[in-house]
Amino acid sequence: MLPQDFTKRMKDMLGEEFEVFQNSYNHEKYQAFRINGLKGNADMFRQYYGNICKLSGQKEDHLTAVPWCGSGWYYPADVRMGKHPYHEAGVYYIQEPSAMAPAEYLAAEPGERVLDLCAAPGGKSTQIAAAMQGRGILICNEIHPARAKILSENIERMGVRNAIVTNESPANLSRIFINYFDKIMVDAPCSGEGMFRKNPEAQEEWSQENVRLCAERQVEILEAAAGMLKPGGRMVYSTCTFSPEENEGSISRFLHKHVEFYIEEVTLYDGMETGNPEWCQQPAEHIERTIRLWPHRVRGEGHFLAVLRKRGSGPQERSGSRYGEEKGISLKECRECMEFCEAYLKELPEGIPVRFGDTINLLPAGAPSLHKLKVLRAGLQLGTVMKKRFEPSHSLALALKPEEAVYSVNLPAEDRRIFDYINGQTFELQGEKGWHLVCVDGYSLGFGKLAGGIMKNHYPKGLRKMLR
Repeated sequence: MLPQDFTKRMKDMLGEEFEVFQNSYNHEKYQAFRINGLKGNADMFRQYYGNICKLSGQKEDHLTAVPWCGSGWYYPADVRMGKHPYHEAGVYYIQEPSAMAPAEYLAAEPGERVLDLCAAPGGKSTQIAAAMQGRGILICNEIHPARAKILSENIERMGVRNAIVTNESPANLSRIFINYFDKIMVDAPCSGEGMFRKNPEAQEEWSQENVRLCAERQVEILEAAAGMLKPGGRMVYSTCTFSPEENEGSISRFLHKHVEFYIEEVTLYDGMETGNPEWCQQPAEHIERTIRLWPHRVRGEGHFLAVLRKRGSGPQERSGSRYGEEKGISLKECRECMEFCEAYLKELPEGIPVRFGDTINLLPAGAPSLHKLKVLRAGLQLGTVMKKRFEPSHSLALALKPEEAVYSVNLPAEDRRIFDYINGQTFELQGEKGWHLVCVDGYSLGFGKLAGGIMKNHYPKGLRKMLR
């Protein structure tokens, strides 16, 4: 049962259309995944999609594209996308289809500085990372520590090299980064009304008081984001709620205070609707340029987004971090790491080497100083120095392509050794002694160390699982 006050408000908003909206809750939720552009492309993946269907005990179904996301595809409920080696290899990200729209409208590009301010669990961050193709600086922030950890794990699984994961308040970030970012994603915490069909528990947590509190918090978050965006930069605000107070209302209150911002006019896809000026007090200019996704009009859940532009132009107006850039070290200062890279990588990855105790990471070029930041993931972790030897990280394995490793073993998805490997077991293999990149159908999955015809397992213990 939908909350009574929610139902009354939706009837007032939708009028004769309310019954169709209400009936949408009787429809099964739509499921979709997004192919990871850092691992491959749609053509490369589709030839292997049948393997997932086969493992699920289902016939191969025709994939239907998500209209607003070039890498997004719907899939039927009986195909177990989360129970396949491809998922562990970060080949795709399972994501609610409507939630793919905001990052598409952000349109991040390689070489930019981008902030995902409320980033957990990582769907939008990894979508942005794929668009950036490993070039530029991506800061993914989450204020809640437990959720920040999940965000960091998803950044790793998807093989992202240029992301810095932080656990900060938006206010603290705004004191460090002034006019710094080319683009900012603000997927604001909200009352979650758009997820009632997908997550019935959200109905029990809903209240009009929570709607009001969310709206207040959203304006605070937008306030922090405003000063971090460079003049001429783009910011996308999104929620998964229907509440005008949190949508048209939050944007209008923000724009009335920040005249340096305006709503961009963008193309809508079939089924999307514009925002409604009549649903909020003192609507901002062009509030009808905001976008709503309704569950009875699109194949997805409820969503709202606004594409904002900060007046001004030119990269010269982009400023630096309060504490400057990270200086880093030379890899030559870590002999063990350098010897590993020379022996097992065809070329050194690009970036700024930094050392945290015994761990060596690569930050993206031009990365800001990490001084006074709570950092969970600093770019790409290369590995750890352990008693005068170097052990490569799982992050490095997932970020590499087979052609970047000196030694790699490529096994088909149906090979039992792949499942044994993910479960933490060794397997027999003939080849050169040393570190090998273990791949499934050309997608990197992890490291193994070959000795005496046995591939010793270096798949992280915390990730090991039975897939069949």
